[in-house]
Amino acid sequence: MFNGYTQKTIDFLWGVRLNNNRDWFTAHKTEYLEHLYQPTVALGKTVYEKFIDKFPQSNLNLHVCRIYRDARRLHGQGPYKDHLWFTIRPENDVWSHQPVFWFEIGPQEWSYGVGFWNADARTMAAMRRDMDEDPKRLEKLVRRLHKDGRFSVQGTDYARKKGDSTKLLADWYNKKDISVGGYRPIDKLLFSSALADELLNGYCFLEPVYQYFNAFCKAGLDDLK
Repeated sequence: MFNGYTQKTIDFLWGVRLNNNRDWFTAHKTEYLEHLYQPTVALGKTVYEKFIDKFPQSNLNLHVCRIYRDARRLHGQGPYKDHLWFTIRPENDVWSHQPVFWFEIGPQEWSYGVGFWNADARTMAAMRRDMDEDPKRLEKLVRRLHKDGRFSVQGTDYARKKGDSTKLLADWYNKKDISVGGYRPIDKLLFSSALADELLNGYCFLEPVYQYFNAFCKAGLDDLK
């Protein structure tokens, strides 16, 4: 059962950011488990079970990341992440090229939303074709997002523009990866069981965006399987 994070959660995250080494982490591993990992698992399970009750045909699974970085990909960074996340995602070998729902907590902010971990170029090209052929389809979703106000489009733009779309879709058209997320500073909601309700409400609101993203994945997945 998720009862909220605590100040000890944030203290640990700052600690691992400032002391990213094995000796420090070993001495504080119990804090990691009790105040970060276990609450994140509890939060993920609570939200996932309620989400699947609402969308039983979604065929998604819960995955909670671990704090350990892949030793092959340290690139000068310490061996531990200073943030933790869970995803509600397809369970297959190409999930990173498909949209996922996510929640992430770090020492300074937390975020949640829906988007791609690593969108394939063909997926994004298929999305641009849809914007060209039927811009009103996405414009309807964008207006809904603007009216709600919690979420904004995020992602890296191509260095060389792929073209132009309508004014409403200008921030979407030239993305080479894309997500829609809400980003918040550390606040009281993070320390409350009500965080689970906020995430569930947000994921349900974003489910049409998930379906929109998912509609173009086949173009980018066939050669990856």
